[in-house]
Amino acid sequence: MRRTLLKARLGLEHLLRPSEIHFMMLWAALAGLFGALATIVFRDGLAATQWLLVGHNESLVEMATTLSWQMRVLIPTVGGMVAGVVLVMAKRIATPEPTDYMEAIAEGDGRLSVRTTLLRSLSSLCTIASGGSIGREGSMVQLAAMCASIIGRAFNFDARRLRLLVACGAAAGITAAYNAPIAGAFFVTEIILGSFAMESFGPVVVAAVVANITMRRYPGYHPTYEMPMFPDVSNFEVALFVVLGVVAGFAAPQFLRLLALVKEQFQRSRLPVPLRLGISGLAVGIISIWVPQVWGNGYSVVNSMLHENWVWSAVATVLVFKLIATVLTAGSGAVGGIFTPTLFIGAAVGSLFGQAMQTIWPHAVSAPFTYAMVGMGAFLAAATRAPLMAIMMIFEMTLSYPVMLPLLLSCIVAYFIARNSNGASMYEVTAQRHDEEQARLRLRQTRMGDLIKPAETVLPPDASFEDMIAVFLRFPVKYVYIVDDANRLLGVVSTQALAAIMSTPSANTGKRAGDLMRQDLLQVITPEMTLDDGWQCFMAHQGERLPVVQSHENPVLLGAIYKSSLLDAYFKLGKLQEPLGAVNR
Repeated sequence: MRRTLLKARLGLEHLLRPSEIHFMMLWAALAGLFGALATIVFRDGLAATQWLLVGHNESLVEMATTLSWQMRVLIPTVGGMVAGVVLVMAKRIATPEPTDYMEAIAEGDGRLSVRTTLLRSLSSLCTIASGGSIGREGSMVQLAAMCASIIGRAFNFDARRLRLLVACGAAAGITAAYNAPIAGAFFVTEIILGSFAMESFGPVVVAAVVANITMRRYPGYHPTYEMPMFPDVSNFEVALFVVLGVVAGFAAPQFLRLLALVKEQFQRSRLPVPLRLGISGLAVGIISIWVPQVWGNGYSVVNSMLHENWVWSAVATVLVFKLIATVLTAGSGAVGGIFTPTLFIGAAVGSLFGQAMQTIWPHAVSAPFTYAMVGMGAFLAAATRAPLMAIMMIFEMTLSYPVMLPLLLSCIVAYFIARNSNGASMYEVTAQRHDEEQARLRLRQTRMGDLIKPAETVLPPDASFEDMIAVFLRFPVKYVYIVDDANRLLGVVSTQALAAIMSTPSANTGKRAGDLMRQDLLQVITPEMTLDDGWQCFMAHQGERLPVVQSHENPVLLGAIYKSSLLDAYFKLGKLQEPLGAVNR
């Protein structure tokens, strides 16, 4: 079967003779189609599961409000335990192939384990359908990426093309989940690929557009968030959105730290996975007795905040308990995304900020929902370290130009505040790329002075022939450095010079280092030289090390630099750069 598909692919390539980018765009369209269909299957599976549980498939919050308090506790608890059992089954059949699409794209060869992905998605479905406070977009994107991986493997794609095709599938999943094709493309290129090169960005955009068209043709389609029209804001009020960006920039890393802390505590407990997920479900169920809005990923609550007038105490209550429910669900190890819960927290923080500003300036500030909309983008930008994606997502949801100015300012400010705080990132690949960027910057700023080691082979001009022989016997080097009383480098004595004299024993009588010293062989490095400057010096030198002097005008010997030290620095720099360009090579 695979051989037949390979022949079909090669025949199609021969017939059409497309360029590399055109070839990938054709396959990206197919990945976009199947990615959208995969998200539809998952979404319908959730609706069917909810119908089996309660006889209707309204929003999870509405589902919770119709249940008795006993069922509000029982359903999330049992759902969490069932999800944990399925997750254990997924771990038992684990294969060497990655189970996370980001890992498969950024570090792997694009291969995703089909069985593990399906079981993990089933576990996620159990958690979400039973009220778990976690997003469904995680499994949607994973399934879309899996479909792209299956297509690429069936047609025998090489690793470079397969990684890019899986990235296209991920973009299709994000697009299908949020009705935001541009943001879906930016999500993949900004967060996962880390590059906006057209060779990768073009196919990703094609996949996102095809996925969006497919979703719009699906019966019953409607946007996830129904955004009201964003009003024009005054010049004065723009400053308030900057302050909102500062608030989001400080708050988002704290949310992620709390999530990491809870996850660590669950892992330290060493409880079985089903019990962990059951405990988190029990906690969500107990909270939902008084605050049913904690069920689900929070999108229905956000829609309500955007269209209804919530008092600040209600917003604060839901925010606190939703935050607790989310960190418990995600921290316990439940499979799902925190992208949508992050949007919820941003909307709630923005709404509270807007209400506070209205209290201070009642007639000069826009309605709280405007701050909720911008808060969603700012908090998302700070949490994901992807401000362009966050900006485009909110813009696509609102389709309103007036939102752009406050949104741009708030998201960029939130991003830099979060980045400078050295806080965690929602996605490990983003944090890893940030660390690599910092490491590359440090390496590029490395000066030769940072690589200096003791010279060791140093003699004065009056050193005897025997002294020179002793140094060469002790150290396997080609040159001995000759310095004066002030430690200024005068020249070098080579092993060749000594070998020439030793071939005629009568010639070495009374020879001193100064007699054999040569300056034309002298190649020196200064401390302020860069890695590239130092490498150029080694290219013009045959030895394995070079002397380092204070300056050409004042050649005080500071030590020596070995070629191996320079190569190690270049190796680290090249190793850090390799993954970033791996998809585009």
